[in-house]
Amino acid sequence: MPGQIQAGGIQLGCRIWGDGPVTVVFIHGNLASKDWIELAARHFPSDLRVIGIDWRGCGDSEKPTATADFSNYSMQQHAEDMLAALDALGIARCHLATHSTGGFIANRMQLAQPDRFGRILSLDPVSPFGLPFEEAALEVFRTMQADATLTRAVMAGVAPTLFDPDSLGLGKTPIYRAPDADSAALYDRLLAQTQQCADGIWLGTPFHLSAEHDAGEVAARMSELTHETLVLWGEWDGIIPLSHMQTMVERLPACRLVRLPEIGHSMNVEAPALYAGYVGAMFSGAVL
Repeated sequence: MPGQIQAGGIQLGCRIWGDGPVTVVFIHGNLASKDWIELAARHFPSDLRVIGIDWRGCGDSEKPTATADFSNYSMQQHAEDMLAALDALGIARCHLATHSTGGFIANRMQLAQPDRFGRILSLDPVSPFGLPFEEAALEVFRTMQADATLTRAVMAGVAPTLFDPDSLGLGKTPIYRAPDADSAALYDRLLAQTQQCADGIWLGTPFHLSAEHDAGEVAARMSELTHETLVLWGEWDGIIPLSHMQTMVERLPACRLVRLPEIGHSMNVEAPALYAGYVGAMFSGAVL
């Protein structure tokens, strides 16, 4: 059931699927929400309890006014929010499943409280290097925030296999490619959610991912990220560089990479049953 929890002085959206003995916390990506695993959750093994928590500024969470430097929407702040949410939920230890920027937030959580986490499943993660954005890219985010049509065109590219490839690209209207009704309805809802995100998400996330890239703090501590990690990378992902994934495998002490053919940035909505299979293989039976 969806709801909210009080965590670190802010209300965060929260949803729980299942009631099994193995706890997995899902950390979503930018301009997203816990609902990105809604269809996949139908296929999760019965021994899992999967908890999705919305970042501040996203989904069902509170949306504080951003400070001038977006400091209250930093990657460190999101990590602290998630840790406070675990405290509020009484979760002493858990596994983590992440998507996109959620992977970087999880890295900061791991560095802060390494003994709290077991296995990590990272879907198309922003790596410990962060992600640089040129000024032109930042301007696209500003324009998208005010233009739902542009947002739809750009966000369709985040889950490209749902759409007719000839309908993708700026200036075009994305057309679903013979989807099942549930996938289309969910993605339409996810797209609508982006327009409700706070300024600190639209503008703060790319600002901070660029700052993290420039600072290199988390990248310099990759040897400390010792948790067993499986990285899933869609070969049609136009956001996350393959080179970053390969470097994670080289530098993280216990990391493997699986390349997913004919999948984009978001297997959790593009192929939810397949994603659930990886979730089950990674976590089912993995009692902490």
